[in-house]
Amino acid sequence: MSETAPLRSSPLRARAEIDLDALRANVRTLRALAPGAALMAVVKSDAYGHGAVRCARAAVEAGAAWLGTATPEEALALRAAGLPGRIMCWLWTPGGPWREAVEADLDVSVSGMWALREVTEAARQAGVRARVQLKADTGLGRNGCQPDDWTDLVDEALRAEADGVISVTGLWSHFACADEPGHPSIEAQLTRFRAMVAYAEERGVRPEVRHIANSPATLTLPDAHFDLVRTGIAVYGISPSPELGSSADLGLRPVMRLSAALALVKHVSGGHGVSYGHHYVTPGATTLGLVPVGYADGIPRHASGTGPVLVGGKWRTAAGRVAMDQFVVDLGGDEPAAGDEVVLFGTGDRGEPTAEDWAQAAGTIGYEIVTRIGTRVPRVYVNTGE
Repeated sequence: MSETAPLRSSPLRARAEIDLDALRANVRTLRALAPGAALMAVVKSDAYGHGAVRCARAAVEAGAAWLGTATPEEALALRAAGLPGRIMCWLWTPGGPWREAVEADLDVSVSGMWALREVTEAARQAGVRARVQLKADTGLGRNGCQPDDWTDLVDEALRAEADGVISVTGLWSHFACADEPGHPSIEAQLTRFRAMVAYAEERGVRPEVRHIANSPATLTLPDAHFDLVRTGIAVYGISPSPELGSSADLGLRPVMRLSAALALVKHVSGGHGVSYGHHYVTPGATTLGLVPVGYADGIPRHASGTGPVLVGGKWRTAAGRVAMDQFVVDLGGDEPAAGDEVVLFGTGDRGEPTAEDWAQAAGTIGYEIVTRIGTRVPRVYVNTGE
């Protein structure tokens, strides 16, 4: 065996380039699709792996009126970074940081009586009126209050509001199948949501916002827009599902471009096993390139043998298993230099794979591909406007 010598060095083993202009453009596109509603940019899970604070600021610059997170800790971190305005968080467990959230003027979601009582007590202790949104389970079966329990939750919330302890700022829910156009659950959930909102309003709730639309519903269901749309993955330019079309079909631009520097290029003979288990054996004499990222960086092991990359202008796939820190591509006799760029995914404009291509290769969804990119991969922000 022989190996090509590195001709140059790369300053970074790998990088996730985050295009904030693309994010701003996506926010503007989504706002135009729901002109009668405010837009929430969801920045949970570190903005789906893109970097919460930088992406939140860019989204607000592009007109997002709200920011959304799953956990209160994520929302509190945005406040600590100086993000003003409306921030909502919805995934609570007993004993959570209710008082800190109330004092930070967050909108907190309540799905059951225990949570309403905890936030009410926190508000009394803080001497600050809490901003509370009541979540209805209209059919997703995760968080949210069941219809049979809704009357009690609404009535107790109204009593707390009359006592000056909370303000009920929103009524909301979440779709189960909005990414499957025509699914019967969509209309069933809308009907149930309207009924649960109507009950709350008849009892005296005056919400600032009513909302149920996630990214796919924002893109395809105008009747579901109400007062606010919650856009998550679409903000980052990823299609919510193949059934809705690609990012390009939807007028969205992927925000993350993931690349790495080839760590090694070498000649091998035919019949040479590659990576653990020898699930790939070279069919003839060839060159192999070592890509220095693996499942510890978020590259899905399920994409072993199928994960696509662009090297030297040519589409390649992972040869054999993706390991913890690296995987191999068969270069077919080509001899790029160690240090040359490998593009794992990007916009697709230059023939490179997209995150959606990786999702197909791994049997998953685009959400997972970008969200799982780990902290060993530095985020490099471009088009920051600074």
